Amino acid sequence: MRASPVNGHPVNSHSTNGYSVTGLPGGVTAATDAAGLPWGAPAQPVAPAATVGTGPVHAVPELQPVAVRPAVDPQVARELKRQVAAELHQQLSRLAENSTTEVDRATRRQRGRALIEEAVARWSDAYAQTHGIPPTREQDRALAEAVYDLLFRAGRLQPYLDDPEIENILINGSDDVWISRVHQPLRQVPPVADSDEELVELLQDLARQHGGGERSLSTASPMLALRLEGGMRLQAMTGVTPRPYVAIRRHRVASATLPDLVQLGTVDPSLAAFLGAAIRARKNVMITGTQGVGKTSLLRAMAAEIPPDERVGTLESEFELWLHTLGHLRQVVPMEAREGNGERVDGRVAGELTIGELIPAALRMTLSRIIVGEVRSAEVVPMLRVMTNGEGGSMCTLHARGPHMVVDRIAELCLEYGAHMTDSLAYRLTANAVDFIVHVSMVDETAVGGRRHRFVSHVLEVTGLGESGRPAMNTVFGPRPDLGEPRAVPHTPPNCLDDLRRAGFDAGLLQSPYGSWSAPLALRIGGGR
Repeated sequence: MRASPVNGHPVNSHSTNGYSVTGLPGGVTAATDAAGLPWGAPAQPVAPAATVGTGPVHAVPELQPVAVRPAVDPQVARELKRQVAAELHQQLSRLAENSTTEVDRATRRQRGRALIEEAVARWSDAYAQTHGIPPTREQDRALAEAVYDLLFRAGRLQPYLDDPEIENILINGSDDVWISRVHQPLRQVPPVADSDEELVELLQDLARQHGGGERSLSTASPMLALRLEGGMRLQAMTGVTPRPYVAIRRHRVASATLPDLVQLGTVDPSLAAFLGAAIRARKNVMITGTQGVGKTSLLRAMAAEIPPDERVGTLESEFELWLHTLGHLRQVVPMEAREGNGERVDGRVAGELTIGELIPAALRMTLSRIIVGEVRSAEVVPMLRVMTNGEGGSMCTLHARGPHMVVDRIAELCLEYGAHMTDSLAYRLTANAVDFIVHVSMVDETAVGGRRHRFVSHVLEVTGLGESGRPAMNTVFGPRPDLGEPRAVPHTPPNCLDDLRRAGFDAGLLQSPYGSWSAPLALRIGGGR
């Protein structure tokens, strides 16, 4: 069977990722990203981009020319930000004294925008008097946007957050910043701060804006987890690392359904129909895979198969599913774990509220299903008990490198629950609770000029406790290496097939050994070609 060509990006050995600019207002030299993000204008190339790792350096795909905003001096932007912040604080303090209601976010930003325009106008006039040449309107506008980003958004990080094609932003100190775009390898970009201290200050500002009042980054709280605007997730560490380290991930598929994932190539129509029937038949599903393969997107898509009038509870460390905002489900009770304030009382962080502690309260909310965004630790035990004792149809995600490692991964997390937990008890809990394990895989060929392929590779049915004392599993969907197909195609009908048929599943879809794929996955290395 002949595979279609891979739509990879062309590789060009002379692509560059950084430029320097001179002759800016104030005699500043600024750096810019070749993608046209602000903070510079293209001039002479500095260095080629390289992928991270110990292997050979790979050229990045050639970038198309784009319009570039005028360059901004970060030092000027920071100074104006401090001036505006002080003026804004005075105005809001006076406003609060004369009002019984708290100033809302929109009012704060509106007043801040007016103060920024005034501050930029003052600076522009002073510059014109000093240099004899006034800045252009575009330069003033770029400076105002930079100050606004520093005060209300993510500063010099904001342009990367605004770019929908960027999937990951990795910061290893203020001057070591990397991004990855869709189907492109990692490449280094200019700094997002002039020092590590400034980077920490930026993270602290983000914590105040998005942390709900209890999240912070300090010596006492050296780790920070946030959800940013647009559903992006930020994880930062400082104090326990030699420099501040930050990882930001974007969920590019914000409101996917199973048909959407068919279009993306994550599943084929046969598997989409099977997964939809499993949800309607109230089967308990655990979605597994490594980081960044699309577990949350698949969980969100499967949740769209829940009847809209069911009352569903979601439990997450930071909101990522957003089922309470997507509109399909009419009754969603969203619950978010709460970080502590850094002080320890009786061996635990004061004020902390974990997902495991939220589950008992969730059970008293008259929920038909419970969805846990990600099981990471001892909360796996109450989650398994919910699956065992409830009406069924609960779901969660779990990190695991391979589908057949999932059972042992569950047992490892169960052992964190307490001294009374054993492997055999963990296996029994798993066998009684989980109906299906859906494993998501990724093949990344960006380093060889290809693309990232994310797809479901396995659907395993848990059929009870086996003779060895471990859960017995049945491969319902799995890859067929002999056909060059790494994606999930039908293997063995599940034991609960009648339940799925009652939920509308056509059992005839399990008859084709190729599933509904038109051809094996086209890979640069291996696969069906």
